[in-house]
Amino acid sequence: MKTKSSKNLTTPDLVILSLLAEHPMHGYQANALLEFRKVRDWAGVSRPQAYYSLDKLARLGLIRSAEAEDDAGGPERRVFETTPRGRGALADALEREDWTQQMERPAFLTWLSLSWQCRPGVFTQQVQRRRKFLERELARRQEILHAVRKEVGHRFHEAVWMLSLNIDQLRTELRWIEKVRREFPRRSVALRPDYIDK
Repeated sequence: MKTKSSKNLTTPDLVILSLLAEHPMHGYQANALLEFRKVRDWAGVSRPQAYYSLDKLARLGLIRSAEAEDDAGGPERRVFETTPRGRGALADALEREDWTQQMERPAFLTWLSLSWQCRPGVFTQQVQRRRKFLERELARRQEILHAVRKEVGHRFHEAVWMLSLNIDQLRTELRWIEKVRREFPRRSVALRPDYIDK
């Protein structure tokens, strides 16, 4: 039976639930793991959102906290873990159809559609900037993939699949942007700008 609360869970909530399903941890450990795994590359989970999600999930009874002493003998801190209800809510949320029926709207494509209004030279400059950005991102994602493969020890893991897709997408866009750069001198206005299919 699907839990009612699973419909109200945001992406940050689900990411935090998933981390805590691995093993119990402090809020600062969850944030450190988000940073270490570069989760913010594929899911918008800021540091404040992570703490907000911890509070929200605790209020909903999807996680519980227990007092535990810090390893260094410092003050007691709350360690969070998922509850059976939380694991069920996470599983329910992962069955939603909307995960499979969305497309991103990259800002660069919006810019491209408006680029006919650019001043002279700006189109080429922006295309070069995009290419340089893609090359930096490709190198960064390849480094992350190398680190992830080292951590998980094999290639049959969701993080490896995600990063592999990211890398393939970046390579595809790099090939496409080179095509756009080559074809730019031939760019022209629409032949039938007033055409409306009636």
